[in-house]
Amino acid sequence: MSHPFPFAEFLIPAIFALAVGTTIAGALIAVMTTRIIRSVGGLMIACIGLAGLYYFLNSPFLALMEILIYVGAVCITIIFGVMLSEPDETREPGRFGGLMWSLTAAVVAAIVGLGLARVSLQGPWPGAPAERLNDGSVAAIGRALLTTYSLTFELISLVLLLAILGALVIARGGRHHVEESTPPADDLAGGNPR
Repeated sequence: MSHPFPFAEFLIPAIFALAVGTTIAGALIAVMTTRIIRSVGGLMIACIGLAGLYYFLNSPFLALMEILIYVGAVCITIIFGVMLSEPDETREPGRFGGLMWSLTAAVVAAIVGLGLARVSLQGPWPGAPAERLNDGSVAAIGRALLTTYSLTFELISLVLLLAILGALVIARGGRHHVEESTPPADDLAGGNPR
């Protein structure tokens, strides 16, 4: 079989490896950094990689929803919450405590990852799909979202609501502290000596 350009047979595995690598790199950034803004950036990268995996699995609608909902709504809402909160992160975890939490998280992630790998490699997977449920048009997707998958569609709005509430909780404590510590504008200009 002749390929139109060199290394064409490696193109699909390279795209898959790029999507997997992006997801893993973003997840590692999200969990290993101590700054919340970097964690949100890592979450965005992981969600973009996950969208690539959805697209690779011939599900462009899920890929688009992953980008719109998680990157475009949840992560941006968290960033707004961080912007409204206290500018400095005053509390730093102890070195030993942070290491223990990281080690515990790594062990749990390894157990879950090995379990999923075992199920995916040794599980009884069905053969080829019997037939397509619909033609994939926007009208068919809209009908499916409002009939068959209406509960899932409503759960998406619940996720967005929780993201907004989480951003408000993050922002609530920080602004109050900053406003109390700021001197009045007259004292800053030097117009009202006491």
